[in-house]
Amino acid sequence: MPLLTAPSEPAIPAAADLTHFDAEGRAVMVDVGAKAETARRARATGRITMQPATLERIRAGSLAKGDVIGIARLAAIMAAKRTADLVPLCHPLPLTRVEAEFDLDDRDHSVGCTVVAETVGRTGVEMEALTAVSVGLLTIYDMCKAIDRGMTMSGIALLEKSGGRSGHWQRAGDARPQRTPGEQP
Repeated sequence: MPLLTAPSEPAIPAAADLTHFDAEGRAVMVDVGAKAETARRARATGRITMQPATLERIRAGSLAKGDVIGIARLAAIMAAKRTADLVPLCHPLPLTRVEAEFDLDDRDHSVGCTVVAETVGRTGVEMEALTAVSVGLLTIYDMCKAIDRGMTMSGIALLEKSGGRSGHWQRAGDARPQRTPGEQP
């Protein structure tokens, strides 16, 4: 696989190795018809940072729009289910499970979101997990923007994926336990 590198950047695949382009460089949806159906799982995360008073209002449930975390959880799950409608070259997937967990962090006045998406299919669920995190955090922004327009979303990243031909991948430095959100340690 030819790689393009810059002195300070990690190696990235050359254009010829990108699967969403044909030989002429036109965007295409990848043909997954010949791939085996396997159990697939992806875990993604992100965070929204805010004013301390905003975090307290979320914790207290005192915002006029209602239960911020409960609504963000539903939005994240719904977004995972609609990923193919939002990201042009994603395959529509029959998701078997989506779970979104939120943690309130007083140290940096933020809310973290971690999503696990699962399916049995011919392509992975990384985009579904990442989309779910993004929309979950956007929902928090939407529900709190009347009191804090300076909120910042950051750190949206894939933490782990498993299944398929490429097997298991985990982000370097992710020391989180390999349990599913909601499972007891």
